[in-house]
Amino acid sequence: PLPRPVAARDAGPRAAQTPGVFGLHENASVTKDLKETRELFDAIMLTQASSGGASGGSADMLQQIVEDISGKLPGNYDLEAVQALFPVTYLESMNTVLAQELIRFNRLISIVRSSLNSLKKAIKGLVVMDAELETLASALTLGARPGLWMKRSYPSLKPLGSYVTDMLRRLAFFQKWIDDVKAPPTFWVSGFFFTQAFLTGSMQNYARRNSVAIDSIEFQFSVLPTDPTEAPENGVYVYGLFLEGARFNEQTGLLAESEPKVLFVSLPPMWLRPQRLDDIAEFPHYNCPLYKTSERKGTLSTTGHSTNFVMFLKLPSDRPAAHWIRRGLAALCQLDD
Repeated sequence: PLPRPVAARDAGPRAAQTPGVFGLHENASVTKDLKETRELFDAIMLTQASSGGASGGSADMLQQIVEDISGKLPGNYDLEAVQALFPVTYLESMNTVLAQELIRFNRLISIVRSSLNSLKKAIKGLVVMDAELETLASALTLGARPGLWMKRSYPSLKPLGSYVTDMLRRLAFFQKWIDDVKAPPTFWVSGFFFTQAFLTGSMQNYARRNSVAIDSIEFQFSVLPTDPTEAPENGVYVYGLFLEGARFNEQTGLLAESEPKVLFVSLPPMWLRPQRLDDIAEFPHYNCPLYKTSERKGTLSTTGHSTNFVMFLKLPSDRPAAHWIRRGLAALCQLDD
């Protein structure tokens, strides 16, 4: 037989191309590997056989999980007492925002508490372990977010432990707001159930105090060098946002490339200052989309807002928008862990 061509005989496996060849950051390969690993583990978890009820060691573990979450869950907010402390006034829309947030969180607390109480009885054999409770038990055992809770919950991609911790932190944020009998100087914007209502409330305050139409104003965005201790005269100070695909260089005050193997970084506190459209100063910036979760997609709700997309943040940049689009730059209200 004729010998094979040298090129064909000596050719080895094709080397994997680096993300830089396609104009991407080197961290893109890390993101790809994490995504593939997460999908693999999710597929493995789906192959786990259903328990068909709790018994033996699994029942003991499930009982511990239920008791742990139930013990940490606070009581419902007293809406009447809160409305007495924060009455609805024309010039303070944040009181209305607070009341609406507490109503939403009360619904979430109630469904979590009632479902856990029913599951306790089912484990003891006092009630029938129906399909809904069995699905709840399976989710708790696997460390996943129960679908029953997510029907009344804010958007989240966190696993069970992180979700419960995040929920308790949100409840504590609003409880401190109530205990202080005044709005905080800086708002944990990621802690709101309906973030768009909070942003609209801050703009509404400015519009009513200055007797201007709310559709004639927009936010002027300013990244703060330090954490503020007093509330601003106009607008709100917010914190708790993250950047994916870039970082904010506090020395230059501009967006910069991500550090190697650092996928997410915290965004410094920001001042969202409502101003008339004609008074807003233009500067080189990137319209960075802000999402509630890293899923970066949502549906249009009955309020006219997306269930995931919040707004665009004007972040200072000396690079063209196309550069950050290739980096997949976006701001997030929460991470997945």
